Amino acid sequence: MDSDPDALSKLSVLRRQYLQLVEPTQLFWPDAHILKAPSIQSWAFRCLFDVNNIPYLPPDRYRLRVLKLLISKLEESMKDPEEDVWFFLSCPRVLPSTRLPDILDDLMTALASLLSSNLPSESASAQQKAYVTYSYPLHSTNDRTFGEYTVTLLESRSVISSSGTTGLRTWEAALLLGAFLVSQQGRQIVQGKKIFELGAGTGMLSILCAKYLGVSGIVATDGDEAVVDAIKTNVFLNGQDTSDLSHPIVQTAALKWGWPVDGRSFAEDYGMEVPDVVLGADVTYDRSVIPSLVSTLREFMDLNSSLQVFIAATIRNDQTFETFQTACRRYGFKSELVDFAPVPRHVQDGPFYPTATPIQIWRISRPQRPRDLFPF
Repeated sequence: MDSDPDALSKLSVLRRQYLQLVEPTQLFWPDAHILKAPSIQSWAFRCLFDVNNIPYLPPDRYRLRVLKLLISKLEESMKDPEEDVWFFLSCPRVLPSTRLPDILDDLMTALASLLSSNLPSESASAQQKAYVTYSYPLHSTNDRTFGEYTVTLLESRSVISSSGTTGLRTWEAALLLGAFLVSQQGRQIVQGKKIFELGAGTGMLSILCAKYLGVSGIVATDGDEAVVDAIKTNVFLNGQDTSDLSHPIVQTAALKWGWPVDGRSFAEDYGMEVPDVVLGADVTYDRSVIPSLVSTLREFMDLNSSLQVFIAATIRNDQTFETFQTACRRYGFKSELVDFAPVPRHVQDGPFYPTATPIQIWRISRPQRPRDLFPF
């Protein structure tokens, strides 16, 4: 595809949104004069709708909605033939062909195929699991994108799944914490370290750490056995179930908050020595579980007094989060707000998440006491 850098950047963002199953009406579409180019239409078919080219396709109903929207935009952009002639003559870099634009046959064939398929109802589709790919683009010092980290998950798109858990989808706090970990500041914290994730849900953060961030060990835990089984599936999808020289195996385990953590059998129980860093995303939403959560954090800090804990929280209720902070103070923990704000939604380039509700990352640690500094 012969295109200018700005067009390529917009198309990359569109692809990332599409593979993350962003609501079709919220997709960032390129300008109409870019979209109708034959080369761009070919790209759209190959990268968004070609069933033989995309390993983990979005659900059929989602693809149909996006394809209908694309064709509608193409039809609208092709209403003025004189404008098409002018554009072909004035923008040869984007449209090397001199043929007037038309809707690509491959796109129309894909539309016909989806329309004729037996699609599930909206309600049934909402309860079905789907492949979702989260992308973290990498930027150079001049803010040019030179690659991306991707994690593909099989997850539920409903807020609460039919099994009654919220752990089968990835929430916005996890996406922000992932962006922090990918940053230079975050890499310095986790690289070469042993990581333990609480309330891991889909396992996205643990997989990201193991796959790309050079951790020495990682354990993803959740209190729900069904969620732990789902994490295992996602670990397999991302090739993190076998170890090689570039990454460790993602270990998975069930862990009920508030239960004692046995330091003597820790390695046997979790396949890793005592962690250096504990992660948790969207684990403070329920006031009733906060005492158990903070009790578990204390257990881990008793095992490693220099442990660092990073909690990402969507502040849906100020009183609930204050309950968490109060519990931390009661145990003598030090809480610091990490200077890593969410990216405004209209300029996000991956991953994509709502920002109307505040999302924060907090570092929790235990202040060193004299006997920690001089144990002898």
